[in-house]
Amino acid sequence: MGRGKGSLIAAAALAGVVSFNSGALAQTPTAPTENAAPTSDNAVMLTIFLKHDQSRPLSELNAQLEKQGYYKAFPPAGIEVVSWYVMMGIGQVVTLRFPASRLREVNRILENTAWGSYRTEFYPTYDYKAIGVAAHDKAQ
Repeated sequence: MGRGKGSLIAAAALAGVVSFNSGALAQTPTAPTENAAPTSDNAVMLTIFLKHDQSRPLSELNAQLEKQGYYKAFPPAGIEVVSWYVMMGIGQVVTLRFPASRLREVNRILENTAWGSYRTEFYPTYDYKAIGVAAHDKAQ
């Protein structure tokens, strides 16, 4: 019976350690690294539609973007530009890759410098090319 009592004490001690550790982790989250390089476990891709105001001439839109500091601020240093296209009749479509901790920074830059010339839409994105090509090749 002494052995059973020892097992109960050990189990209670283990439960206490587990609950103490989980509570401690919940109280002290790891601070995000603002300038971390994008890696497979922290990177996000974001596609941004910059829909231009078609009621105004391009020269006027570009002047407003310049005045608001858009060309100087976007994209922020250290953010990878995966693609940047003009979509006729829409505006620009930009895909970025960056650490998730920098999402707010990217959003705020666009809010402060692009709005007025562009309406923005944001889409979480992932690279599907290899999967799509492989599926096509397999079907042949």
